[in-house]
Amino acid sequence: MITLELYRYSSQKDSTLGILFLKNDETNQKDFLCFVLEDEKREVKVYAETRIPAGTYQIKYRTQGGYYTRYKKRFPNLHNDTRGMLQLIDVPNFEYILIHCGNTDNDTAGCLLVGNVISQNITKDGFLGQSTECYKRIYPIIADILDSQKHLSIKITNFEES
Repeated sequence: MITLELYRYSSQKDSTLGILFLKNDETNQKDFLCFVLEDEKREVKVYAETRIPAGTYQIKYRTQGGYYTRYKKRFPNLHNDTRGMLQLIDVPNFEYILIHCGNTDNDTAGCLLVGNVISQNITKDGFLGQSTECYKRIYPIIADILDSQKHLSIKITNFEES
């Protein structure tokens, strides 16, 4: 079985940076997929300013809502009536956590933004680049796994705290 693993490595004032891997659970091999930018860590949740808790979450398609409608038009070769947004399910105190395009913490309300390049968030705000290109590259990979396995999970680890 293939799973996703996200390792958060830098949590600063306005953003959290991470690395997303595909993991083969049988061989334990991990293959780099992309970089991830999220909101910052907070002890008390503030809407659109707080990352989701570390943990393991199931990923399912979301075929309704504003992002689905926009992405179906924006990426007609990727999204259709059965393949929608990649949504993390049953995230405590959060709803509609998606994997999508974006460049800064202003582009997320708890969701996971994906990109091919990333800049540090220590002396300035974190920035994720080539997000659209990354999304077009990784979405089919993740969707094919979800379709073939009928189950896909993501494990999020706060590496910066260990």
